[in-house]
Amino acid sequence: MNRYLLKGTAVGALGGLLFGFDTAVIAGATHQLTEVYSLTPSQLGLTVAIALVGTVIGAMSAGAIGQKFGGRDTLRVMAVLYVISALGSGFAWSWYALLAARFIGGLGIGGSSVLGPVYIAELAPAKWRGRLVGMFQVNIVIGILLAYFSNFVIAQLHLGATQWRWQLGIAALPAVLFLIMLFGIPRSSRWLVTQDRVDEARLVLELMGSPNSEAELKEIVDSIHLERAHKSEPLFSWKYRKPIFLAASIGMFNQLSGINAILYYLNDIFAAAGFSRMSGDLQAVAIGAMNLVATLIAMTVIDRLGRRTLLLVGSVGTAICLAGVSAVFFTNSHHELLVWLLVGFIAFFAFSQGAVIWVYISEVFPTKVRSKGQSLGSSSHWIMNAAIAYTFPLLAKSSGAYPFVFFSAMMVLQFFVVLFAYPETKGVTLEQLQHQLGIE
Repeated sequence: MNRYLLKGTAVGALGGLLFGFDTAVIAGATHQLTEVYSLTPSQLGLTVAIALVGTVIGAMSAGAIGQKFGGRDTLRVMAVLYVISALGSGFAWSWYALLAARFIGGLGIGGSSVLGPVYIAELAPAKWRGRLVGMFQVNIVIGILLAYFSNFVIAQLHLGATQWRWQLGIAALPAVLFLIMLFGIPRSSRWLVTQDRVDEARLVLELMGSPNSEAELKEIVDSIHLERAHKSEPLFSWKYRKPIFLAASIGMFNQLSGINAILYYLNDIFAAAGFSRMSGDLQAVAIGAMNLVATLIAMTVIDRLGRRTLLLVGSVGTAICLAGVSAVFFTNSHHELLVWLLVGFIAFFAFSQGAVIWVYISEVFPTKVRSKGQSLGSSSHWIMNAAIAYTFPLLAKSSGAYPFVFFSAMMVLQFFVVLFAYPETKGVTLEQLQHQLGIE
């Protein structure tokens, strides 16, 4: 581990921080946006979900663009999109201008969600790869916490009608920092090999502290030859039916828990329960902090307890907490329990689905279709995210309890699906797992 490797990882992971910040910061602005632009529940849902439409497009297209131009250079484009989105949101002159700015930001989120982890994975030596790539997920959670804290601090300044502009526009500062830092890191050795720039790739491996750069370079060359040989292998074939089901279902269940609807509309949820705006902002910080703590704990035990075990525990915990939230809204009583129920939900989610989803998707597909399979799992996640973010205000309009009843029921369903259909991948080689899944 040297300063060049640490710097490259830190810059790649900063894309995750922006990812988390930009997705969660809208929570502090939804109330003012509804008033300023006289938004209906449907229009508020579109204001939140339009960024996720951009995210789906960005995630689906980033892989091909990154392969052509390299992860580092494509991340620079994502950083520019982040800057444009933050400034465009802060200076939006109309609702439509705000929608356009948020859509552009979604493109950056989707692109960086694919390219950031890949860049770190391609840069890091094998023995450090798992922990360093995990920093991207940690930074997403840190970004969410910083977004809630930023909303709280800005609310304390009493900026009146311009408060929402500052809350959304402040994201330009870390975005500019991200862009600047991207000019101080190298291209990945793996991408350089795909461009037949082998000597440059060797230099990058040596710079990153590879203990045996020649051997690692040979592994990269061999793996790329293998990928090119299987490039035409179709994903949607009968033999891949089980991995496809696992990847698509875990991506959808991740969002059917209601996690991002809660993160996006957290302040509105507290307001509906009678909390003041300031109190809602402060409690959002507490929930963001629990998200970070639970994620760090999960990363330390995922290889000991196993992916399936964490999902089962998380299903039970999130279902109970969500049922409790629905009860608070149905009975219109015990509002003081709301923050604790949501903190508990976040803890169980981060400990299970939040920590498992990306690891699990990367494990269930064989090498020759792994990149296509990861794209499928990611797409199911983001498409469901957009659908729920759009419909949440509509469901909550008649009763704040209805969305949480639905989310709780989905977590009960997830428990049984995981119990009867999900294999445990802990301590199982990828080759053994393929045999278990019936892939020849």
